[in-house]
Amino acid sequence: MKKGPEDRVSEDMRAEYDFSHGERGKYASRNAEGSNVVVLDPDVAAAFPNTEAVNDALRKAAGLD
Repeated sequence: MKKGPEDRVSEDMRAEYDFSHGERGKYASRNAEGSNVVVLDPDVAAAFPNTEAVNDALRKAAGLD
C-alpha cells in the first residue's frame, strides 16, 4: 500500500515547516536539461580564475581546441 504524506512525517522535520502548498516537480524540467557539477580540489580551483579558464584548459586536454 502506498504511503500518504501523513505517513512520511520525519522525526527531524520541524512543526513549523509547511509544504502543503508545494508543487512537486516544479523545477524537474530545468534540471533534466542538464547540469554537470564538478567539485575541484581547492589547489586546482585556485589555478583557474573563472569558468572560461576551466573550459579552455579542459578543451585543450581533450584535444578539442
